[in-house]
Amino acid sequence: MGGYSSEYKISLKSGKVVCDHLNPELYEVFPLHILKDKWVCVVDGKEYPINRGDFTVEINSQTIKFDCIFNAIHGTPGEDGHLQGYLAMLNIPHTSCPMYQAALTFNKRDLLATLKPFGITSAVSFYINKGQSIDTQLICETVGLPCFVKANKAGSSFGVSKVYKEEDLKQAIEISFKEDDEIIIESFLDGTEVSVGVIRYQGEVKVLPITEIVSENDFFDYQAKYEGKSKEITPARISEPMAKIVADLAKNIYEILKMEGFSRSEFIIVDGVPYLLEMNTVPGLTTESLLPQQAEKAGISLSELFGNAIEEALKMERKL
Repeated sequence: MGGYSSEYKISLKSGKVVCDHLNPELYEVFPLHILKDKWVCVVDGKEYPINRGDFTVEINSQTIKFDCIFNAIHGTPGEDGHLQGYLAMLNIPHTSCPMYQAALTFNKRDLLATLKPFGITSAVSFYINKGQSIDTQLICETVGLPCFVKANKAGSSFGVSKVYKEEDLKQAIEISFKEDDEIIIESFLDGTEVSVGVIRYQGEVKVLPITEIVSENDFFDYQAKYEGKSKEITPARISEPMAKIVADLAKNIYEILKMEGFSRSEFIIVDGVPYLLEMNTVPGLTTESLLPQQAEKAGISLSELFGNAIEEALKMERKL
């Protein structure tokens, strides 16, 4: 838990929820804080340094080797492939998707471009890298107003702004550049926003009940996600045929990408067409987070959800 991005505090909350709900009769759990300035295992309030060479920790003269890593790091290095690659090199099983899928899905621009040939619809977009000249007129002509300016590789709505006027674009772009050196600017989609969890549960790909998101703010920003400024309605108030379309689409994306572990895909439905916004591969796991809410509606407790993730990871390891 933790990480190097603006999401580290949320990740620490997610990690604590996981630690609190894993069945102590089945698992011996060690909270591992992976932070910019230190990698430590925290036991009874005391910090023990993690050996980065083999990802072990020495506690009371005993060297602890981990059977499996539960990855609850949102953002870098847990959601962008770095941790996955590191653990793969050490042959340590983990609960998230493989390195390539993590890197691809964390990059919104690359994800949408990869899925486009498969008929997955997304908003009209415009890309800017740090250092490029900014033509606000061309941006407005391409995506229209209002539009969303987003950091390409960030989560929890950090670096996201909704822009109504051309003169506000540059400030929004500066905000996004604080989170990432790549930006995606997307056309505004006026429709119903839904979130769809897809997981591998007991060996099968399972689509969880769909959540409808109704933000009290202008969009589903940080406050809406974590400070109660939204209504999250599960199951979503959409027709059964539309729910099936969205569920099938989310499952199809999971399988196209050869995903493993948790995923949560965000869509906006406009005139009966679901537009993909993004996919999260280490979604929030706090009690307020969407995926745990969806699992509960599916009759899956947090203990079962988290324990299953470990069992699936160990099963994958046995196949290799």
